[in-house]
Amino acid sequence: MISEADTKAILEKAYIPEHIVPLMALLSKGEPFLIEDFLCLVGNDWLIVVGYPLETAFQESSLKRVVKASIKRFRPTFGWIMAPEEPAYLQSCCGERESDRYYVYDLNQTQPPKRLFRIAERAAEDLRVERHQELSKDHWTLIEEFIAIAAPKPRVEKLYLSLPKYVSLSPTAIILSAWTREQHLSAFYVIELAATRFASYLAGCYSRRVLVPHASDLLFYEMILLAKTESKNSINLGLGVNDGIRRFKEKWGGMPSIAYEYCEFRSKSRWVLNLLGSFAARG
Repeated sequence: MISEADTKAILEKAYIPEHIVPLMALLSKGEPFLIEDFLCLVGNDWLIVVGYPLETAFQESSLKRVVKASIKRFRPTFGWIMAPEEPAYLQSCCGERESDRYYVYDLNQTQPPKRLFRIAERAAEDLRVERHQELSKDHWTLIEEFIAIAAPKPRVEKLYLSLPKYVSLSPTAIILSAWTREQHLSAFYVIELAATRFASYLAGCYSRRVLVPHASDLLFYEMILLAKTESKNSINLGLGVNDGIRRFKEKWGGMPSIAYEYCEFRSKSRWVLNLLGSFAARG
């Protein structure tokens, strides 16, 4: 259990989206807690370990100690671990694995090419951007369209399906929506502002049926303005995901930053069974 004071302290130290306690708790429906310098979440039969220490430098030995303590305490059926490095002791027990990098836009040092601002200005001639905190049926239609066409990974699909409820409960989530003159939704971004030092891009969609050139560029520009208004130092743009998304983020000045290693494990994996067996032997 994490107190309001703990949550505030974590948000002040946060440097990746997974450190945003309200975001993780609402999306996972799990109970957040701290073990040493790591944020974790637990559900009925699962465990999430956010392996990015809040204050100290990352050490594989520290993460291993926290993973062991969490498994001993909660005995999960399955779990997920994310960290800046893939610990060697997890390599034999990971099911789904992923390697990527967070992309970050530095608001203090990055200046996108002027041509991108001109592109955004031209898009603004055909689109009107609104800031609000509720997703409508039009947003839901774009989400369904995105899932049908992109066929994202299950956890990404779960994120998008959770967005309507999440933004209705989060006082710090902002939706940037681009509307045509005919009041059709062309694209939208969901931005989370809870962390003290950075804004976090959570998700976005654009319509294939109401396709307006450079709608995404206009929303990126509006996201920069929003983050500056909120006195953030940077925008965490999420993971690279694929070449097209990486190129778009880099075009605006987003740079690959902290490494991301993801591992899903099951309690029947040899490493976890050996771990639990060692605990049992100790009584």
